[in-house]
Amino acid sequence: MSRRRVVITGFGCISPLGNDIQSTWKAALAGESGVGLITLFDATEFRTRIAAEVKEIDPIQTIGKRLARRTDRFTQFALEAAAQAIQDSDLSIDDGNRDRIGVIIGSGIGGVSTIFNASWKYLDSGPKQVSPHMIPMMLPDSAPGHIAIAHGLRGPNMTVVTACASSANAIGEATEMIRRGAADAILAGGAEAAIVPVALAGFNSMKAISTRNDAPTKASRPFDLERDGFIMGEGAACLVLESYEMAHGRGAKILAEVLGYSATSDAFHMTAPAANGAGAETCMRNALANAGLAPEKIDYINAHGTSTKLNDVSETQAIKAAFGEHAYHLAISSTKSMTGHLLGAAGAMESIFCVLALQNNVIPPTINYQTPDPECDLDYVPNEARQQKLMYVMTNSFGFAGHNACLIFGKA
Repeated sequence: MSRRRVVITGFGCISPLGNDIQSTWKAALAGESGVGLITLFDATEFRTRIAAEVKEIDPIQTIGKRLARRTDRFTQFALEAAAQAIQDSDLSIDDGNRDRIGVIIGSGIGGVSTIFNASWKYLDSGPKQVSPHMIPMMLPDSAPGHIAIAHGLRGPNMTVVTACASSANAIGEATEMIRRGAADAILAGGAEAAIVPVALAGFNSMKAISTRNDAPTKASRPFDLERDGFIMGEGAACLVLESYEMAHGRGAKILAEVLGYSATSDAFHMTAPAANGAGAETCMRNALANAGLAPEKIDYINAHGTSTKLNDVSETQAIKAAFGEHAYHLAISSTKSMTGHLLGAAGAMESIFCVLALQNNVIPPTINYQTPDPECDLDYVPNEARQQKLMYVMTNSFGFAGHNACLIFGKA
């Protein structure tokens, strides 16, 4: 039996660059940075005092006071991104289709701010002061659960937790469900809101994040020789995936097609990538095979590109191994240079950037690229967006514990 085609008919986002698709994309093409000094709490005592925060958003305005009090920040972001995506897709939900529409949202960390705040309340005032809403607020699956409740979606509903590959895996697994007929449409994406003291302290202790506190907007610099770590980011991104038959039947606008997906494991280390990017190479090769495309067909890769010493070299080596000589003809950029690292939501946000690149034939840049690294010698679209005809694009997402996910999108 031939598999069903899967297309994208809408999307929405909350990001450090803007609280909708239009403002986020405009800022990305302009090469703007969403990184600044942390305002969510007093970070004076931390080695790192910068992050890429979501700005000027009031959950009471977006989801109402009652729900805002009973949801973690990451769920609030997810609800807004999903609502935008449904509106953008012009998807009408009713009793005739709600059993065939699902939600899959990835989150690497989930409700860490809820856990942090509840722990302080417990230590300060005892067990009776811990909210009865604490458990459902902290669970990573609260995001898809709340989205399903808000829109009456009774199809498959789950969370994917694969660290920084979470939302790329969510999109990939949603694609596979639609391909095999388990659903007709799925809201897929990711949400994260981990800029809290305990998480910042943990990443600081690992020495994984940048300490360029005196120049926040210059801190995320993927593939640059002077990179010194990633920047914590937050936000949510959601895409409406549909079978081609459903989208065509209802006259939906088709933004792009999901052509390939692959997931692999390094089976190597809990935080470091495999030597020479072996797991990532296999993942890219498998995604190409899944899409039925030769390596030379890919025009652009939205790289994982975290701005860490090990990751950027490893990914560069993996791209060279997977694409051979074509690696030197590929356009590659890391939008994390602008958004920071949205952790579990990164893959979904970067998938949206891929679709927008396809639609507009323009590649968002890697900003802050000033000093080439001899070990990172590919074309990283430095500092300025580039007009280029695009037909097929790939996005990479690699997570702690060796999780690798690759997605390939084609022009509608």
